[in-house]
Amino acid sequence: MTLLGLQHMSIMYAGSVAVPLIVGAALKLDKPTIGLLVNADLLVAGIATLIQSIGIGKILGIRLPVVAGATFSVVNPMIMIGAQYGLPAVYGAMLASGVFGLIIAKPFAKMIRFFPPLVSGTLLVVIGVSLIGPGSALIAGHDTESPDYAAPSHIGLAFLVIALLVLFTRFLRGFASQIAPLLALAIGLVVAIPMGLVDLGGVSHSNWLGLASPFHFGAPTFPVAAVLSMCVVMLVTYTESTADLLAVAEITGKKLTDGDLARGLATDGVSAVLGGVMNSFPDTAFAQNVGLVQMTGVRSRWVVAVTGGFLLVMGLVPKVGAFIAAIPEPVIGGVAVVMFAMVAAVGVQTLRKVEYTGNHNTFVVAVAIGVGMLPAVALDRFGGSVFFAHFPHWVQTICGSPITVTAILAFLLNLLFNHLGAKRSADLEPAATSPHAPSDDVPDPAPPVEAPHG
Repeated sequence: MTLLGLQHMSIMYAGSVAVPLIVGAALKLDKPTIGLLVNADLLVAGIATLIQSIGIGKILGIRLPVVAGATFSVVNPMIMIGAQYGLPAVYGAMLASGVFGLIIAKPFAKMIRFFPPLVSGTLLVVIGVSLIGPGSALIAGHDTESPDYAAPSHIGLAFLVIALLVLFTRFLRGFASQIAPLLALAIGLVVAIPMGLVDLGGVSHSNWLGLASPFHFGAPTFPVAAVLSMCVVMLVTYTESTADLLAVAEITGKKLTDGDLARGLATDGVSAVLGGVMNSFPDTAFAQNVGLVQMTGVRSRWVVAVTGGFLLVMGLVPKVGAFIAAIPEPVIGGVAVVMFAMVAAVGVQTLRKVEYTGNHNTFVVAVAIGVGMLPAVALDRFGGSVFFAHFPHWVQTICGSPITVTAILAFLLNLLFNHLGAKRSADLEPAATSPHAPSDDVPDPAPPVEAPHG
């Protein structure tokens, strides 16, 4: 259980600490302050992960193997708010958005019927595919104009880790197969040492204990524009978490109720409240860990509870966090891209449940993915989306993420074609009965589906 919990933490660590590192650098904070943000981030992620996996009565936690980590949706809004109003406004707005999230968790969860496989599957595909970009940045570098960008040694190291992961998964059996990602990470770390990619200097310079005091940057302030922006981020976070929580439920075979989903979403709201107080960040269910559950077949929520314990320790003991941070990014990236792609594969599996005959569901998937991926492929030299760069800040906040755009489109298109006065399947000419359709396109007899349009 300890090794499996460590494996989950190793997979999510780079993605989680990337948020405080990016925000801290953009706001020109000094290294000790950024270090405090990282510690606070890990602490809150540990608390949220423990709540999601273990639960608190009938109030919080979905009680599934869900690992929580800082959401990337918050990066641009935090930077813009911090630059305009200062860090007290950032954390005041985050605190307010957390309260807003707690209030709307139950009503939002009741909309689960509007997240059928057509919507959740499409969203999962885009979550997985869009994260390949950040995975690529871990391997090749974060600045395309840097002289050492895409260094063959870094790419070779990442490909070695991927090859080891493939071989271990194929030929190892039992528990050894389940910890294949961790074994690949460990060997990659050893190989990286003579390459000069492992720097343990941060371990010796880190404190044994360290945590910023609540409201480290001063009493929170609540500018209206900042609060509204962070509330929009909370809605985006809920949409992303809903897809991931539905995927975990699918993988573990648990039928998710409105109450289950509400408790899971409310935990994201709690993380924002804690983040506002403890100088941290709002959390969401991490997609790469969803992929890890699917890949290893280890569905125990107690394994993830161990991960939460590790994150807590790392948040309170900076030396431990510094050691994990010493794992080179190409090593983590090699495993991460596979985990991200596993999320997309789960989405494909989910889309297989959708009925495509005699309706427009194929069109819905095509539009949602095609338009949704635009922000993911129009990037600057640092990998930031520039597709909506000349639009107002609130548009960039909502549409800067391909996950958000896809979620909005899939949700609205499903309503438009399958709920708002749409014809039932029986009223439409089935594609399989077309005189031009090949005979093997005729679907096999199947039991009636609850919602013909997905």
